[in-house]
Amino acid sequence: MSAPRCTETAEHVAARGRWRGLYRAGGTAALIVVVLLACEIAVFTIWPQPTTATGYFRLFQRNWLIGLLDLDLLGMIAYVLFVPVVFALYVALRRHGESLMAVATALFFVGISTFFATNTAFSMLSLSSQHAAAETEAQRSTFLAAGEAMLTSFNVGAFQVSYVIVSTAWLMIAVVMLRSCVFSRATAYSGILTGATAIGAVALEHTPGVGGIFALVVAVYFAAIVFQALWVVLTGRKLHRLGVEGDA
Repeated sequence: MSAPRCTETAEHVAARGRWRGLYRAGGTAALIVVVLLACEIAVFTIWPQPTTATGYFRLFQRNWLIGLLDLDLLGMIAYVLFVPVVFALYVALRRHGESLMAVATALFFVGISTFFATNTAFSMLSLSSQHAAAETEAQRSTFLAAGEAMLTSFNVGAFQVSYVIVSTAWLMIAVVMLRSCVFSRATAYSGILTGATAIGAVALEHTPGVGGIFALVVAVYFAAIVFQALWVVLTGRKLHRLGVEGDA
């Protein structure tokens, strides 16, 4: 199947020139996100995430920065950097599927809003400090119970909800990429695989029987990260090229 042909009017070329700053910002942000993804993998490999509030409290008391990194600090920064990327993608692709791009953009912001509203990194840091300063066992038990509740609500519920919502947005954007002549088919397909494997990983984790196969779930999550890194690199390069072409 051949790639769709581009038919750009003078208006489209002029519009591309007007948005060159956004394209450049989106392209640069996308490439920084890839670096953050690699750093996040390194952090989780070197300092595996604790599974209990007690583990996090000890980690925070040893090194508060590593504690925040283990509670997805780099993910928070990456989501902020994705904002210009998503806006740049909307501008670049809206004439190829404006309704779908509008819904995808809205879903992306719903997803990251859910993530930021429920992320417990800084709350856990505060609880850790209070737990360390507590003078009685009853006080320490109270702070520990609060930490367990925060950890459970974020890791089990909110994180995966936001992950699925954002991954659905990636999937929709990639479908529009496939319809367009702006991005390559390799970029579009890597985006489709990003969204599909991310949603599939969460579905597998919650499928009775299958979710217990730890290696399988981890493999699918890892595949989603690899596809996302590839998609973001290809997308970032193209956005930066659009910004440069806008000067022509």
